[in-house]
Amino acid sequence: MGKGYAEGPAAEEAQRVLDELESGVGGEEEAEVRRAVFGSTDDAPEAHFLGWLGEVDPDALFASGAAWGITVRRIGA
Repeated sequence: MGKGYAEGPAAEEAQRVLDELESGVGGEEEAEVRRAVFGSTDDAPEAHFLGWLGEVDPDALFASGAAWGITVRRIGA
């Protein structure tokens, strides 16, 4: 005997939504996701946007001492 709540169209829709969330697909409109470089500088010690990965080299920024606490984040562009 089924559990009732785990069967039928509602369960199928719930599984579809979960699959979309896990894969990052879904919704009416999908924003472009890019990798952004964030870090701190002498002028702005709070972490802030430094540039897009590929346009800014995080390793070079750190090695030069121009920025620290560098992270690369995926954000909608």
